[in-house]
Amino acid sequence: MQKYLVDHRDLQFTLFEFLQVDRMNNFRRYENFDRAVYEETIRLAERIAGESVFPANVTGHREGCQYDPQTRSVRLPSGYKAAAGALCDAGFLSIADDPSVGGAGMPLAIQSCAWEIFCGAGGALMLFFMLGHGAAHLIHSFGTPEQKSRYVQKLLSGEWGGTMCLTEPEAGSDVGALKTKAVLHSDGSYRITGQKCFITNGDQDITRQIIYPVLARIEGDPPGTKGISLFIVPKYLINEDGALGERNDVFCTGVEHKMGAHGSATCAMSFGENECCTGYLLGGQGRGMNIMFQMLNETRLEVGIMALGGSSAALQYAVDYARTRLQGAHFSRMFDADAPKVPIIEHPDVMRMLMGMKSCVEAERMLSYYTAMQIDLAKLLEGEESREARSLVDILIPLVKAGNSENAWQVTAEAIQVHGGYGYCSDYPVEQLAVDCKVLSIVEGTNGIQSLDLVMRKVLLNTDQKNYRVLKSRMLRTVESSAGVVDDVHRNMLLAGIARMDSVIDSLKNHLAEGRYHTLLLNVDPVRRAFFDLVLAWMHLWCLMLARPKLSALTADAKGEALAEVIARDAEAAFYYGKVCASEFWLASEFPKYFGKLDGISRSETVDFLPGYAVFSSHPGA
Repeated sequence: MQKYLVDHRDLQFTLFEFLQVDRMNNFRRYENFDRAVYEETIRLAERIAGESVFPANVTGHREGCQYDPQTRSVRLPSGYKAAAGALCDAGFLSIADDPSVGGAGMPLAIQSCAWEIFCGAGGALMLFFMLGHGAAHLIHSFGTPEQKSRYVQKLLSGEWGGTMCLTEPEAGSDVGALKTKAVLHSDGSYRITGQKCFITNGDQDITRQIIYPVLARIEGDPPGTKGISLFIVPKYLINEDGALGERNDVFCTGVEHKMGAHGSATCAMSFGENECCTGYLLGGQGRGMNIMFQMLNETRLEVGIMALGGSSAALQYAVDYARTRLQGAHFSRMFDADAPKVPIIEHPDVMRMLMGMKSCVEAERMLSYYTAMQIDLAKLLEGEESREARSLVDILIPLVKAGNSENAWQVTAEAIQVHGGYGYCSDYPVEQLAVDCKVLSIVEGTNGIQSLDLVMRKVLLNTDQKNYRVLKSRMLRTVESSAGVVDDVHRNMLLAGIARMDSVIDSLKNHLAEGRYHTLLLNVDPVRRAFFDLVLAWMHLWCLMLARPKLSALTADAKGEALAEVIARDAEAAFYYGKVCASEFWLASEFPKYFGKLDGISRSETVDFLPGYAVFSSHPGA
């Protein structure tokens, strides 16, 4: 079995040189931590991921989940329970949560780093943890004191599992169309009846107890999202002494047979078949969607981290394979029949693929951890500083979720391409990474929903476009700070990119004001994709500002062969050389495509057509 590979040095760079996360220790919340503790934590995560999570993930992909129709229960793959125990026993499920609820209390950026490591080793297993963690946060934020004491610590410790029950067969993205009902009992509890589908880990055998946050409509409440409430539905009812009691009337009715993530049970769930499913109102009547959005925002960052983990692992495997796979002559001797074979990493087209993957992964890592830090700062800072951090979170969350998940599909595809025919086979891990990652552009709000959220709610309908103005000010600050350090050609490209986005937003505002909704909505996804390119360009410019001086100090005046010799013998020089090359490659080769995307958006405004049923009315089956 191939071992799990982690780019530890780039994790260090992102945490301690780019974010300078140890400066968070100036806040009282983190005063008992230091860089040594963070380093040790990340090393421990790497060890558990390599020794426990990765082997279980490989086995889980082949075994999948087993549904027993007699007991209406799901058995997860062998090895999952032990791997989950190793991760929970080390405290990684609640690493960034408050010590008052059993957490370690570290910065969210440290959790993001650890979870990226685990997600690269076993994304299907990590889905189990992420949803239980999100359920705990919902109850901690909106529950009564009794609900908090009953559920939160057991969820955060991993003793109990949790999930989220939102989707129904006829109500996917259109949540307001849900049909699940809640009827009030005399004791204040509710009888829940309805069907849910695509429920990740709706049943599993890692934990006996599972907590289901369920969206339902209280009898008599209005239609649409305003009439939706949220309920805590436990798999087993809980006695007064805290012990598990009778089985609640909630059951798994089947599991989906999926393209990937075979180790994660995607369940259809039935609530109240026998009219005795008990649920408890969480956070107030009619507040279900407002409450659920907290979990969705948290899990959207986590989905972005999961996609990043898969992309990073795919990159490491592709580089490892390209270094050792001998194929063809060096391009400088391509007409020489007697030339020796070289590793395929020497071939320019393979190098192009690897550089594209590397530049994508490293910028996404910086952006994802930066977003995590802003979540912490929004809570720790006060006044305008806190509000600015919140604005950054609001605009970056849909970009991280959608951008990372979209690119994961492309990065894993390139990794397969680097492996050639072997990449398409299960002998190497990249095949599994590809089929596992595709779902990430669908779950927790499809990427089309993220595009609507970004363009409509976070930009156009945001008061005075404050979210965008704050983000723009941060990008301009980086351009200004990089003067004299980064080549003007790169700095001016980012300035030009910001100016073009300004004009696109102005155009979208006009469409909105003049009621051209069809044209506006046709372009929200292309705008979001281009927007992601812009923020990655910002990350790369920031990276160059940090890495280029360090490379210069390590290589002094070395050029040509002398530079190659320094890089060959000095690991730090090699690292910073790789950082500079990746960022300059992205800014020079990938970022120019951004301007073409914006040209396409502008020109598409001249195209008009009838709705899809008319365009495709001549197709078979119409």
